[in-house]
Order: sequence, then structure tokens, then C-alpha cells
Amino acid sequence: MADNTCKENPMKGIPLDINFTTFIYSLSSSAMVALGEAPDPSTGKVELQRQMAKHTIDVLGMLKEKFDKGLDDSEKKLLCDIVYNLRMTYVNKVR
Repeated sequence: MADNTCKENPMKGIPLDINFTTFIYSLSSSAMVALGEAPDPSTGKVELQRQMAKHTIDVLGMLKEKFDKGLDDSEKKLLCDIVYNLRMTYVNKVR
């Protein structure tokens, strides 16, 4: 059986600027912009971006499904590894 424990958080002690609710609202806002329902904050334009809208909606749907069913062992390991590697990259860049 594979070791499913995550490596220690290299960003421990750095306050989080996000929680689950703000993450979901951020994805939802991104989807609304991509659907042309709200202006793009970087350009001020309102336009339909079909592929981006579908991708963002699919991400939200996938998250819902994963939270309903739970992650399998390989998905847990993948997520742990990706988060760890991104955190390490962040810590190394901001030092």
C-alpha cells in the first residue's frame, strides 16, 4: 500500500489568504465573467468565453463530485504532491 501522508507544509506559519468558501466564490465569479455575465476585471469587457466558462463550471462540478464521493488514494497522493511542490516553489521564490 502506498504512503498517503503529505510532506510537511513548507509554508507553515504563513497566513492563508483563502478559505473554501472564498475559493468557491472565486471560481463562481470567474465562471460568470467567462459566461459574459460580468465584466472582466482586467479589461472591463463583457464577452462570452465558452471554453473558459465550461472549464470553470467543470472544475466546480468535479469538486462537488469529489467531495460527495471522496478522493481515492492516487488522487490524494497527487494532490498532496502538487500542493507540496507548489508551496516549495513559492517559498523558494519569496525568500
